[in-house]
Amino acid sequence: MPILELPISSFLSVIMKPDPSAIRAFTPTGKLRASINLGNPILADKDASGSPAGVSVDLARAFAATLGVELELVVFDAAAKSVKAVSEDQADIGFFAVDPGRGETIAFTEPYVLIEGYYLVRDASPIRHNEDVDRPAVRVAVGEGSAYDLFLTRELKHAKIVRAPTSPRVVRTFLEQNLEVAAGVKQQLEADARQAPGLRLLDERFMVIRQAMGVPKSRGTAAALALRSFVEEAKASGLVSQALARHDIVGASVAPAA
Repeated sequence: MPILELPISSFLSVIMKPDPSAIRAFTPTGKLRASINLGNPILADKDASGSPAGVSVDLARAFAATLGVELELVVFDAAAKSVKAVSEDQADIGFFAVDPGRGETIAFTEPYVLIEGYYLVRDASPIRHNEDVDRPAVRVAVGEGSAYDLFLTRELKHAKIVRAPTSPRVVRTFLEQNLEVAAGVKQQLEADARQAPGLRLLDERFMVIRQAMGVPKSRGTAAALALRSFVEEAKASGLVSQALARHDIVGASVAPAA
């Protein structure tokens, strides 16, 4: 039996199914369309067959099962595209880092996973601490529209942000343009650094990403509350922790209860 079957089965036995009006709000096309971002390997990637897989895919399947509807995965290679799909009602739910700007059009749940953001530099770089990054001569590579882009755009006052097309291309951009810093998911940076000797992570995180589910605000309060309830049950039941274990995810932790 696949590891995923037991937690979903147990989960469905304890959660209350949303009322019909909420189910209709989530499924205007008759299916649940889940926006999946492959740009964050902690949450989603392709399996050996090339199909989307990961924690967010597992949660999407569980939520569709809760609603009793068919699931359709709408897959993107960058966070900004995934957010846009939900904001413009081209998808019914999504999996995003909580951010005030995104919150203008998307109703977020409380986070289900916490992920660490780190800086990567060259071994010879004089940058040793996070506070060394925000200086006029420093250029920081980020994935366009990612949580790091949104956060650092607000927080950095002197350093210049250079946007890579997607988060998986951040280190390539950092190397090709000879930039001073790359910013992103710790695990992605570590994996990329193993392919390019002479790089190191700073020894402290610069942010903790609160990864949540979201639904277009246009779907109404009942839908937002139903999704929030689902996430809390998914954390409490062990569904999230088992999904992290199933996909061998390290460096991310289940968020505390709301």
